[in-house]
Amino acid sequence: MMGDGVEQGWLSPFLKDSGMEMDFSATLFTVYGISIALSSWLSGLFSESLGTKLTMVLGTILFIIGTAIFVGFGLPHENYILMLTGYAIRGFGYPLFAYSFLIWISYVCPKQQLGRAMGWFWFVFTGGLNVLGAYYSTWSIPILGYFGTLWSSLFWVVSGTLILFFIKGDDNRNTGDPNQVRPDMLALLNSFKVFLGNKKIFIGGIVRMINTTAQFAFPVFLPIYFVEFGLSLNDWLQIWGTIFLVNILFNLIFGFVGDRFGWKNTVIWFGGVGCFLSTLLFCFSPFLFGADFWIILAFGSLWGACLAGYVPLSALLPSLVNEQKGLAVSVLNLGAGLSVFMGPVLVRCFYSMVGPEGMVLILAFLYLLSAFMAKYLRMEETQSKKKGRREVLLTK
Repeated sequence: MMGDGVEQGWLSPFLKDSGMEMDFSATLFTVYGISIALSSWLSGLFSESLGTKLTMVLGTILFIIGTAIFVGFGLPHENYILMLTGYAIRGFGYPLFAYSFLIWISYVCPKQQLGRAMGWFWFVFTGGLNVLGAYYSTWSIPILGYFGTLWSSLFWVVSGTLILFFIKGDDNRNTGDPNQVRPDMLALLNSFKVFLGNKKIFIGGIVRMINTTAQFAFPVFLPIYFVEFGLSLNDWLQIWGTIFLVNILFNLIFGFVGDRFGWKNTVIWFGGVGCFLSTLLFCFSPFLFGADFWIILAFGSLWGACLAGYVPLSALLPSLVNEQKGLAVSVLNLGAGLSVFMGPVLVRCFYSMVGPEGMVLILAFLYLLSAFMAKYLRMEETQSKKKGRREVLLTK
C-alpha cells in the first residue's frame, strides 16, 4: 500500500503544473475511482474462484502493467488516452491485492480474534497508503524526481508481494473441493445473489461506503474552507496528515475494542455516532473557537479516531453468512471502492447549493444514518441465543 500511495498527495498539482487542464485531472481521478470500485467488487469473485494468493499476484501484475503504461508512455508524451488507460489498470491492481488478503483473513482467523485481526489489516493498509507513502514522497522527490518516485513504487509493491510467498498456511476457502475452480459467470451470479438476496449484506455495504465517503469529500472543499478562516495550506496538510496518524493507531485499538464491546456496538457508537459528533466539532470549530490550529487539530484527530470505529464491520459482515464469506467481503470492498468517487460526487452535486457548512451537515448526517442502519446487522447466532434464553425463561 505504501507503493500505491506514493503519488496521493502531489499527482494532481503536478499534472496542473505540467500544463494539463483541471478537467483532465478530474477525469483521470474519476476513472481511477471507478476502476477501484469495480476491482474491489471483483476481488471477492476472483478470491473465491482462483484463491487469494493467486488473486494477490494478479493484482501486482496489473499494478506493474498500469504503472509501465502510465509512467513509461502516457506521462512523458502527455498522451491522455494512455494516461487514462494506465492509471485505470494501476487502480485495478491494488484492490485485488489488498482486499483479497482481507478475505483470506476472514477465512483463517479464529472468530474470537477476528476483530483485532481486521484492526491490524486496516492499521497497515492506511499506514501504507495515507501515511508512509506520503512521507516517502517528501524524501524521494528531491532525490529521484517525480518520475523516479513513480517508478520506485514498483519496488515497494513487488517487495510486499515477495513477502507473501513466505506466509505459511493454506488460503483455500475450506468449503467443498479445494481444487475446484468455479466458472467465472457462476461466481459472478453468486456474488450478485449475496448482494441482492441478503438484506444485511446489502446494508453492510452501504454502511461501509458511508464510512469513508467524507474522507474523500473533505479534501475537495475543506482546505479552501479553513483557509478562509486564516489557516494556511501547510496548516491543513499537517492537520490532514495527523488525522491519519491517529486513525491508523485507532484502527488497531478498535479491533480489540470490537472483540470486547461487540462488533455491532462498536460500529454504531464509536463509528456512526462518534463520526457524526466529531465531524460537526471538526468542521464548525472555527465558528466556536476561532481559527485555532491546535483546537482544529484536536477535533480532526477525534474524527480520525472515530473513523476507525467502523473497523469491526470487516469482521461482522462475513460472520452474517455461513458460506461464501469471500463474496460477502467483496460487498464491503465494493463499498470502500464506491466511497473513493462518491465523496467528490456529493461535493459536485450539492456544494453550489448548500455551501461548505451544508456539505458538512450532509456528511455528518450520513454518519448518523449509518449508525441507524448498523442496528440491523445482527448475527443469526446471537438471535438464536436470545430466542433460546426467552424460551427457557418461559418454561421456568
